[in-house]
Amino acid sequence: MSVTESQEVAMESAIGQTQRVDDVLSLTPARHLAATFDRDGADLVAGAPLPPGWQWLYFLDAPQSAVIGHDGRTVPGGFLPETGLPRRMWAGGVFEFHEPLRLGEAATCETVITDVARKQGRSGALVFITTEHRVSQKGVRAVTETRNLVFREAPRPGEVSRREEPQHKAKWRREITPDAVLLFRFSALTFNGHRIHYDIDYCRDEEGYPGLVVHGPMLALMMLDLAEREMPERAISGFRYRAVSPVFTPDSFAVCGLPTGDQSAALWIENSEGGLATTAEVTFA
Repeated sequence: MSVTESQEVAMESAIGQTQRVDDVLSLTPARHLAATFDRDGADLVAGAPLPPGWQWLYFLDAPQSAVIGHDGRTVPGGFLPETGLPRRMWAGGVFEFHEPLRLGEAATCETVITDVARKQGRSGALVFITTEHRVSQKGVRAVTETRNLVFREAPRPGEVSRREEPQHKAKWRREITPDAVLLFRFSALTFNGHRIHYDIDYCRDEEGYPGLVVHGPMLALMMLDLAEREMPERAISGFRYRAVSPVFTPDSFAVCGLPTGDQSAALWIENSEGGLATTAEVTFA
């Protein structure tokens, strides 16, 4: 699929574009995510620290229904530039946790587009968009996030995802069997209308997927959640993750981890066949 000259110009001119969103870190979304993750949310009270990564529940895009594209997610002329490519996926990202975010208090997220890069991969044309998100509370930076999105061409007949093997043997392991209800709850909490997470006909007929796609951000948060469950006494200071291959319903997957030192641990997602779906590293303060 070719990219038009106007799209090329829009992508280049988008670098440096900034937006600011103010929000209140209300209790309800955090408690609902805790329930979704089978986690006791009794500690999620006003003034308590928001679990790491859970700022994704706030500062959400909320375009009017009339402007949303056929995929349920794309907004032509929105903050992100149009790429001319139909498939959008999370490629990975980095978190730095500087200070705790406090529930019940106002916060601000400033987002800047830092890079737009076109590449050619085995599956065809790719466009990577990198954004930096700076979350502050009371004028103090609490979280810095670098987010990498990838836009791809439509699927080709017989296209197969590459396979990577886990590099570690898990010490921590949590088995998850995803279903449409789990995906619906996470989509609702993040106001994500992307049809790959709930419309099975769209997944199969238009995106070429065998089942509903488990959210990349949910997999990332589940890895952080595992680190918190296994190391509750340690504060998380950093997190880096990379998507390798998609996970689909109804296949089970495992959230895995292994300490790699006094201040770090390897985290990863294994798919139902034991292959690597997502890899990550967490650091502790």
